[in-house]
Amino acid sequence: MNTIFASSSPADHMWLIWMVSVILVVAAVIDGWKLKVPNWITFPMIFSGWAYSGWAFGWEGVMWSLVGTIVGLALLLPAYAIGGMGAGDVKLMAGVGAWVWPGVTFYAFCVSAIVGGLIAVAMVLFRGAWAKHRQQFAVILNEIAVVRDPEKLAAIAAERKSSMLLLPYGIPIALGTIAYFAWSGMLL
Repeated sequence: MNTIFASSSPADHMWLIWMVSVILVVAAVIDGWKLKVPNWITFPMIFSGWAYSGWAFGWEGVMWSLVGTIVGLALLLPAYAIGGMGAGDVKLMAGVGAWVWPGVTFYAFCVSAIVGGLIAVAMVLFRGAWAKHRQQFAVILNEIAVVRDPEKLAAIAAERKSSMLLLPYGIPIALGTIAYFAWSGMLL
C-alpha cells in the first residue's frame, strides 16, 4: 500500500487532496512574494500528515506517511545541498509526502520538475537572457562534475546568487503536484 487510496475509494479522501492543494497554493503565493516557504506552513503540514495517517490507517499509515516524507525530502535534498534550492521547498515536498505517501509524491515531484524547467526557460526567454543563463548553466554543471563537494558547491552558489535569475520553487511544486492530482483523477 504505497498510496493512501489503496485501502479505500479515492472519493473517501478527496477532501485531503483539496486541503493539500490549498496549502500548496498558499505556500506558492508566499514563495513568489517573499522567496521563502515558511516553517509555519511546512512543519504543521508534515506533522499533521503523520497524525492523520496514524489516525485513519494505524501504524501502517504512519509508516507510509514517514516513507512519503523521506521520499519528498530525498528528491529535493541534493539540489538543496549544493545551494540550488531553499530548505522551505524541500520541506514543502516532504509535507506532500506526509499526506499522500511515496508513490504519489514521486509522480508529483516528476511533474513539478517538468513544470519548474518550463517556468525557468520561460523566465529566461522573457528576459531575453538566454546566452547569459545558458553559459551559467554550463558553468554550474561543470562545477558539479569537478568540485563534487556539496559544501563548496553551496558556497559557490551563494556567491553567484545575486547574479542569478531566481525561481521560487514552491510555485512549480504547487503547480506540478496539483496538475498530477488532476491528471490522476484525485481532484474529482
